[in-house]
Amino acid sequence: MRDYVRGLLAPVARKNSWQPAGQAGHRTPDGLQHFLAGSEWEPDDIIRDGLQEYVADKLGENDGVLIIDDTGFVKEGHHLSRGPAPVLRNRRPDRESPRGGAPSQSGVFAAYAYAFAHGRTLVDRELYLPKSWTEDRERCRTARVLDEREFAAKGELARHIALRALASPLPIAWVTADSAYGQDNRFRRLLEQSGADYALAVPKSQFSAGCSRIAGLFAQAPDEAWEKISCGNGAKGPRVYHWAAVRLPAVAEFDYQGEVPHRMRWALARRSISKPDEIACYLACTPLRVTVQELVRVAGARWAIEECFQAAKNEYGLDQYEVRRYVGWYRHITLVMLAHAFLAATAHQVREKGGRNKWDGRGRRAHGGAVARRCHYLRRCRTIEGRSP
Repeated sequence: MRDYVRGLLAPVARKNSWQPAGQAGHRTPDGLQHFLAGSEWEPDDIIRDGLQEYVADKLGENDGVLIIDDTGFVKEGHHLSRGPAPVLRNRRPDRESPRGGAPSQSGVFAAYAYAFAHGRTLVDRELYLPKSWTEDRERCRTARVLDEREFAAKGELARHIALRALASPLPIAWVTADSAYGQDNRFRRLLEQSGADYALAVPKSQFSAGCSRIAGLFAQAPDEAWEKISCGNGAKGPRVYHWAAVRLPAVAEFDYQGEVPHRMRWALARRSISKPDEIACYLACTPLRVTVQELVRVAGARWAIEECFQAAKNEYGLDQYEVRRYVGWYRHITLVMLAHAFLAATAHQVREKGGRNKWDGRGRRAHGGAVARRCHYLRRCRTIEGRSP
């Protein structure tokens, strides 16, 4: 495991057992491949739960945000793949299938981030298996898929992940997700029943308690209803949009304690400054004392998981695995999450001490250079071994 994680952290071109094995001094990748597919260890109770405890200790903050989203992995062959997949309408590069419908895999993930500061990392994952897989038990047995694993839509996987995270040591003040999950009434109700506050993206056609389609609430909004607010920093600086917010009627079952209200409901809209016709909508369930600026920051925190996906794929080989068994996917993905969390925590510690940080809060290299990368790798290896850099 140490050699595998060191390989994920190493500046090698591919993190697919071959190059990490060479980096660790192995003559062949057989040992690392057996470690992923054949050895006896549990990636959930041992690594995933321990990872969440580590992130809570190193990155936990009272304003922490849990972010749910999914990402795709382009793979050839049909081992644990979904078969030919159409190009998704979503324009995000990491979620599109390649032209020609190449086989791909998909996973639902959770990230933990601050609402108002740096620091973010992946903390949970579930592999999505379509019905064509779960209904073919022979195929599942070949891939060593657990017998009890039945079909679960991505929304159901998201609910399982959210429940685990809310029961973990992670200090979670908010939950956010894109419209694929925000439009799911069961997901929103689960959060409300768990006492979690949220700001979830929803389609413009979304209905909510006490109102018609959410887009209709903002269609006739006067100019003074829109306020220019930054929802956080992006690669090119502050991400500034026009925002508008409307209070929604309370739901007695969830928003009152006895006869005393303890929650508010909001509809939120984000409008592009340069393209006013581009409007995104959100539903929020919040504490009584919350500002629109705070809601905007939470809604904007959703993009942190996109940055986690980018860093995990570009730096640690999240999508570079070559496994044919169900457990191998979970083991590789979980150890990539561990490597990403380790460097995100290291960057945060350096930043708090005011030192020069060569890694940003997303766990990515702040600057390039082959010599610098080798030096970073040696220092990280020493840290993993428990020696001081």
